[in-house]
Amino acid sequence: MTTPVCTDTSRGAAANAGRTPHTPHAPLAGHPPHTSTAPRAPHTSVAPYAVPRTSAAARTTYGARAPYVPYPSFTSFVKARGPVLLRAARSLTANPSDAEDLLQTALTKTYVAWERIEDHRALDGYVRRALLNTRTSQWRKRKVDEFACDEVPEQETVPGPDPAEQQSLHDAMWRAVLRLPDRQRAMVVLRYYEDLSEAQTAEVLGVSVGTVKSAVSRALGKLRQDPELAPVR
Repeated sequence: MTTPVCTDTSRGAAANAGRTPHTPHAPLAGHPPHTSTAPRAPHTSVAPYAVPRTSAAARTTYGARAPYVPYPSFTSFVKARGPVLLRAARSLTANPSDAEDLLQTALTKTYVAWERIEDHRALDGYVRRALLNTRTSQWRKRKVDEFACDEVPEQETVPGPDPAEQQSLHDAMWRAVLRLPDRQRAMVVLRYYEDLSEAQTAEVLGVSVGTVKSAVSRALGKLRQDPELAPVR
């Protein structure tokens, strides 16, 4: 059993009433009429402004900006950015020690202004500006005039005693001390070679302080009369 199909041609006829029938354009002279035998691709509907969504890994791979997270403390900022800022300081001075001092000064200024810097993305720029300003101030404070010369000036040195003469005098003094009586020699050694006080010397030898004073005085008198120590007098 077949279902009859109802076709209404009255609407199409009414819509086409009064329209000029379409006729194909005539081909140009010398050109064959255009015919296409390639199959047409099926029509697909794409929503306008449809942008494919990417994953977080893909955004990181292709250089997407990381979310802004402020530093929890000044210490965390120094630990994270310290090596980079130190390289910036070393570009301003050739001495590594001066670069470290320069960075410390800039970080001190940053620490003072830490509460006022709301956007932590500007911290690097703040420190670099402090580095440059501090180094500029150092240049301006320098008052030493530098000039080129053909010869390097020699530094004036104060002539000191001859080490050989000092050693010879030390040996002569020790020989003279060895010629003293045992008790006097012990007191002189404790007082002047061991650098003990009179009270400490008396305590070590078990005598009174007055005994130490008198014995040391007699020993020094004998040393002054020693012929080997004549150049000292």
